[in-house]
Amino acid sequence: MKLFQFFKNVSREMKKVSWPKGKELTSYTVTVIATVVFVAVFFTVIDQLITLVLNNF
Repeated sequence: MKLFQFFKNVSREMKKVSWPKGKELTSYTVTVIATVVFVAVFFTVIDQLITLVLNNF
């Protein structure tokens, strides 16, 4: 019975959530993807520089 009550509470709380609209969701998605790409490129460059420095010693 506790499991049933848990899902009932989850359902009740999910109805209170303010879900983003289409344009808002697209904007958030583009922001997240751009941030992930930037961080990946940044760390790749840093990794390559560190590797280059360590291989030259």
